[in-house]
Amino acid sequence: MFRLAARQSQLSKRFFSTNGFDAVVVGASVRNNQPKLHTLDISTETQQLVESQLALSAFKKADDVRVLYDIKGMKQVAVVCVNEEKKNDMETARRATALGLQALKNLGAKKIGIDLSCLNAQGAGEGAVLTQFCFDKLKTKKTDALQVEPFKANQDWEKGQIMGASQNVARMLMTSPSNLMTPKLFAEEVAYLLAGLENVEVIVRDEEWAAKQNMNAFLSVAKGSCEPLRFLEIHYKGGKEGDRPHGLVGKGITFDSGGISLKPSNNMALMKGDMGGAATVAGALYGISKLKLPVNVVAVTPLCENMPSSHATKPGDVIKAMNGKSIEILDTDAEGRLVLADALHYVSSKYSPASLIDLATLTGAMDVALGDVYAGVFTNSDEMWQRLEAAGRATHDPFWRMPLDDGYLKEMQESLVADLNNLGKGRSGGACSAAAFLREFITENVDWAHIDIAGVMDSQSTDGYHIKGMSGRPTRSLIEYIQKLSSHPIK
Repeated sequence: MFRLAARQSQLSKRFFSTNGFDAVVVGASVRNNQPKLHTLDISTETQQLVESQLALSAFKKADDVRVLYDIKGMKQVAVVCVNEEKKNDMETARRATALGLQALKNLGAKKIGIDLSCLNAQGAGEGAVLTQFCFDKLKTKKTDALQVEPFKANQDWEKGQIMGASQNVARMLMTSPSNLMTPKLFAEEVAYLLAGLENVEVIVRDEEWAAKQNMNAFLSVAKGSCEPLRFLEIHYKGGKEGDRPHGLVGKGITFDSGGISLKPSNNMALMKGDMGGAATVAGALYGISKLKLPVNVVAVTPLCENMPSSHATKPGDVIKAMNGKSIEILDTDAEGRLVLADALHYVSSKYSPASLIDLATLTGAMDVALGDVYAGVFTNSDEMWQRLEAAGRATHDPFWRMPLDDGYLKEMQESLVADLNNLGKGRSGGACSAAAFLREFITENVDWAHIDIAGVMDSQSTDGYHIKGMSGRPTRSLIEYIQKLSSHPIK
């Protein structure tokens, strides 16, 4: 009798429909051409039923998705094929969760459960948030948000949700039209996002303050626009008082027309995303603050538009940067290095950071060199490179080290009227020249890395948790880098 009762109990076990889910995402792999479901929350009878259906549907390779209907009390079951050897891998979980949710959303599911039996919980949490990003607040028809939960509460899932939300913050800022994300509005939006979070101080500076700091390189870019500049400074004090902060600097050109050196009109609309460096820094600060990481961070984003007008800087003009070096501006479309020059000198000289990273959609040459797979890193510190490379591997948002060499600076030192010009060789080694230029504005003995994110700024198609449009990369890699620093500080 006992064995019979136990068998009847097992057969009656169903998916966790008691949580009110109308659909679930589960993982399965294929062994010897036979699908194997990875879930502990169904009976043997139900598992065999699902596996037989998968076999009949030619379910065989990673990322295959099959949706089954009315399986033992569950309206819809999305089964995603995962590689047996990588079933606990974070990237596998990100993709599997995203693919399962996309399939169910298209079928009208509203409340979806995620089975973490064979999925890394943090990766699944990231994929669940990233795949749902949708910028529809300006449309009359809104997209209904999904309610997505794991079968059981999990702290790693919650961390993944924060990591995904942080990248979505950057995506939101970058996707917003430039008339609705001016320097002033960007600063207000970020201040609102960070309001109420512990150990965060947001300071918004104006043109008068920048002029007093002798930030003439920054001012020279902003003067062509009627939109007032902003210099956004954020302090996160999660570490010990007195510990040196880690610095983050993000290029914040909220629209880049090229100035007097006007860009071609083709795809100029994408230049609303030229503040991608500032957006990823803001997103990273959001995640760092939400995770309450035990580290100190100072982040700045010089924000302005680069526009042509009777007030705009002209090719051939000479300005003197905050550190006293004079710059001949040969190309007003090489403006990102100008705003970064003053911001990098400000942070490196005032705060003596333990490490300093700047991020910028800086050069088309970087897109030519690395495309949309890797962001390029130029650094004077082997240790920083090792940490950044490890962070990129962990988040599957990778970096590639590029050369930082004095040879790329030579042509910028040949100005007849100034210490430097801002152009170098143009697209020939242009990303390397830009990095060499920026190094001239870092104070000595500061470990620094420049990350050119021009190639990874946007995605041309939806693939897994990558959504067509502005990418928000590499926000999660920045958070991962800072998180590891909080437990293993730079010496």
